[in-house]
Amino acid sequence: MTISDRQQRYKECMQRKKKNIDKSIKHAVKERGLVLTLTGNGKGKSSSAFGMVARALGHGMKVGVGQFIKGRTDTGEENFFSSHQNVLWKVLGEGFTWETQNLSRDAETAQNSWEEVKEMLMDPTFDLVVLDELTYPINYRWLELENIILDLQNRPYTQHVVITGRNASMELCEFSDTVTEMGDIKHAFRVGVKAQKGIDW
Repeated sequence: MTISDRQQRYKECMQRKKKNIDKSIKHAVKERGLVLTLTGNGKGKSSSAFGMVARALGHGMKVGVGQFIKGRTDTGEENFFSSHQNVLWKVLGEGFTWETQNLSRDAETAQNSWEEVKEMLMDPTFDLVVLDELTYPINYRWLELENIILDLQNRPYTQHVVITGRNASMELCEFSDTVTEMGDIKHAFRVGVKAQKGIDW
């Protein structure tokens, strides 16, 4: 095949691709708030959510963040975003469950945390709300998924919500508009490399 033939085939392929993409874009006319769930065992769920925080802020949007499990307040994302005038950042957890080791206390913390999050979900001034590691209190049954879904359904129509955490339930995934599963192929921690500043926290 000559270079000219390859160029012609490439051009025809891209023309077909453009036609299909243009058709999809023309079909997508709805505009409303989305629920996005980022799950899976791989690294990057919270990082992806905070990427959307940066994107929203770039458009002048107001963002609320509720972190359900993490108890530390020295992460790079909090240091960067919490001082932004359009961000309300709430560290709601007391640390990982294997650190607290107190079922009733963890459940009570999660329930109190949800009450704080509900204020953001009822506030139409918030364009995006990130519920970081929400899947854990759901899976531990500290929070009732039925009640969470009801609160999400009752939020302002154009408000976006991002939920992160492993093992998102089938019910949560079915309710969500967009679901992404991060795969765990390889992780440095398993060969003895500790969590790295700027990469993991």
